[in-house]
Amino acid sequence: MAEIQDNGGKKKGSKQKKMNIRVDFTPMVDMNMLLITFFMLCTSLSKPQTMEISMPSNDKNITEEQQNKVKASQALTLLLADNGKLYYYEGEPDYKDYTSLKEITYGADGLRKLLLRKNYDAITKVRELKQKKANLELNEEEYKKQVAEVKSGKDTPTVIIKATDKSTYKNLIDALDEMQICSIGKYVIVDITEGDQFLIDNFSSRGKLSQQIVNKNV
Repeated sequence: MAEIQDNGGKKKGSKQKKMNIRVDFTPMVDMNMLLITFFMLCTSLSKPQTMEISMPSNDKNITEEQQNKVKASQALTLLLADNGKLYYYEGEPDYKDYTSLKEITYGADGLRKLLLRKNYDAITKVRELKQKKANLELNEEEYKKQVAEVKSGKDTPTVIIKATDKSTYKNLIDALDEMQICSIGKYVIVDITEGDQFLIDNFSSRGKLSQQIVNKNV
């Protein structure tokens, strides 16, 4: 602090003025409001996924056995088990043959590869529609409408997802992600049955359970 000496030899300390600093937050508030408005306009809310239901044919010439055969050929059932294991079977299950149940992994080399094979035609059409949209041949509304029609086509697979009590929430999310990646438009989550649990246990025992049942009936 600077000091001044007067004629009397006394020292006087000079008083320093205190400055009141005032921070104006108005520009920051305005900027935050602009950012919130920007993200609200640029972010689209996620729409719930729905399962398309195909109604039975009214053609009386088609027998019930033929209808069930077509339905079974398009069905793919996923069984989410413990320890991150995933099983599947196509069509109707065969409880006598444990090899009818297949073990598969999550991800590109497992479930995704299977779904891409089952839904190849629909995926090809969706890619063509994406290209048309990129070329401005389709607007957003027409694109979504045609994609929905392709995904719900009569020749597209229906995926049935069944989770055991020991499977994790992450396993279910991974399976649902693959539905979106592979353009699966018809899928549903249902409770697992005792028969499905038997398939898993019989697969783990390499068919010993089904063989025991056969031996009892002999």
